[in-house]
Amino acid sequence: MTVGILRLAIFIEKSHSLKEKRMVLHSLKARLRNSFNVAIAQIGDEDKWQKATLAIVGVEKDKKNMNSALSRIINFIEQFSNLNLINYEMELI
Repeated sequence: MTVGILRLAIFIEKSHSLKEKRMVLHSLKARLRNSFNVAIAQIGDEDKWQKATLAIVGVEKDKKNMNSALSRIINFIEQFSNLNLINYEMELI
């Protein structure tokens, strides 16, 4: 069993308030949960209205599958036109 942790720093282009940021993040988190069966939490930048730091955690049978799943999540997030992926870190345990 392998646990994968993905830390993401994202920039939300069209956000002009914390309320808009929460709406975008709520939608993103729901889509990620439904598509990839992962747990997601905002772990930083709560007071900034255009930046968010998220942690995504998943479990797979082996490292190869977990690495593939995390890579698909990164590609999924890069598809959003109103989000820019600033940085990410992957960790497999």
